[in-house]
Amino acid sequence: AQRMEAIGQLTGGVAHDFNNILTVITGTIEILGDAVKDRPHLAQITNMIGAAAARGADLTQHLLAFARRQPLQPRSTDVNALVIDAAGLLRPTLGEQIEIESMLSPDAAPALIDPSQLSTAILNLALNARDAMPDGGKLTLETRNVVLDDDYARLNSEVRPGNYVMIAVSDTGDGIPGSLLDKVFEPFFTTKEVGKGSGLGLSMVYGFVKQSNGHIKLYSEEGHGTTVKLYLPQAAGAAGAASVTDTLAAGSAGLQGGDESVLIVEDDALVREYVVTQICRFGYHTLAASNASQSLAVLNGPARIDRLINDVINPGGMDVRKLATEQFIHRPGPTVL
Repeated sequence: AQRMEAIGQLTGGVAHDFNNILTVITGTIEILGDAVKDRPHLAQITNMIGAAAARGADLTQHLLAFARRQPLQPRSTDVNALVIDAAGLLRPTLGEQIEIESMLSPDAAPALIDPSQLSTAILNLALNARDAMPDGGKLTLETRNVVLDDDYARLNSEVRPGNYVMIAVSDTGDGIPGSLLDKVFEPFFTTKEVGKGSGLGLSMVYGFVKQSNGHIKLYSEEGHGTTVKLYLPQAAGAAGAASVTDTLAAGSAGLQGGDESVLIVEDDALVREYVVTQICRFGYHTLAASNASQSLAVLNGPARIDRLINDVINPGGMDVRKLATEQFIHRPGPTVL
């Protein structure tokens, strides 16, 4: 557990910094793409750069998932309906030589989970199962309610006793040697041949489940197959909510600019410059600060400030909530994003 935590801190830190760089690349390539869309040769080059950046972003997303630092939007989720949808998508992907069997408990409780990330996790587990059954076999998807009690928690120190929804993905494939079982969740570790897997699928699932306050167990026997069980916290009557992405999409149809003055607080210089450039494109006046003290100095000055955009993590020990509180004290007018 300590080794996994150390690897998570390392990969999470690298992925976070690389993600900042990719933010600038993907954002600026969109600007360039708009500028050269009437020049096919240059437009093709910008599309290539954009596609490469997208692949890099996908890689960092998996690493951030393992490090438990990806943004999640948990809500009450019907796991049976989600598994049924996933099975429908998997049938053409797995091929006719693999039989898909569903064993869904009719009383399976809703889970408090990010449904899109759970779908991705099930897809990753199913693709691993497919690769373990090159000559065909059976993939079984199972759901049921489970209570992890105090005795189980004593044997698994990271588990909180309580009510969970279990999703199990089982195959009848080659299985994993016992000597490798303690490494399967580590990023970039894979039992597949060179070029046939990045080794990020299981690590992504591991990090996602842990970040969601869940539990994961893998059972495998050479020559007989593998079962991965995801124990997800029950929603306990939590109401479903529209995702932030849906809300933003609904409000972006009539996107327009303005002439207000915006203060941007972001410690990464590249990201700060990129955000300033993007906001200026819509006609807004911008001021920038790299940390909380610079931000407060601007607020104490004469400049007009209508809106504050704050990075979540600020250097110097002042998180975004404390910084927002201080900003309201200095100048109560502007709203904070």
